[in-house]
Amino acid sequence: MPDTEPTRLLLLRHGQTPLSVERRFAGRGDIPLTEDGHAQAKAAARRLASRSVDAVVSSPLRRTRDTAAHAAEALGLPVEIDEGFVETDFGAWEWMTFAEARADAPAEVDRWLADPEVAPPGGESFADAARRVGAAREALVERYRGRTVLVVTHVTPIKAMVQQALLAPLAALYRMHLDTACLTEVDVFADGPMLVRSLNDTAHLD
Repeated sequence: MPDTEPTRLLLLRHGQTPLSVERRFAGRGDIPLTEDGHAQAKAAARRLASRSVDAVVSSPLRRTRDTAAHAAEALGLPVEIDEGFVETDFGAWEWMTFAEARADAPAEVDRWLADPEVAPPGGESFADAARRVGAAREALVERYRGRTVLVVTHVTPIKAMVQQALLAPLAALYRMHLDTACLTEVDVFADGPMLVRSLNDTAHLD
């Protein structure tokens, strides 16, 4: 029988950072939030405070931990760190703009854009990141089946979970936009299906 109460994943992208302002590759570099980023995280926390949330899970990076801390305080919950929800490793392109990466390695960038299985030099492919995130999601749902979990993470993990929910090809990752501190909701049912309830919701930032 299908679930009547799915596991609900509230996927919160971290707040603004200096690299997101400058539209630079931000992967495993441990960068802080800006003042505006903290304000965005607080706005998301105020919105989430009215929700019934059972757990707060965060990527290990500072920008997500600091975003999660605001929500956890509003919800009266601890923050659980999960390495599986860390951002893609952009390797040699870390902290570059897209234009800088293309000027430095045009052929590599073209191959990366054409094939999600291709990784940046010294980095992680979107395909590998999606497999990692899928395994982390399955383990999370097993731990919190039928409950609501706030997952504070990054662009690629959120896109990967939406792509998996929609049964879309990996190339769908290139067709989504996520703003800083946006909320995306995905329901996961015990018998397998996933349902996207919202994407890139920034109503709390208006």
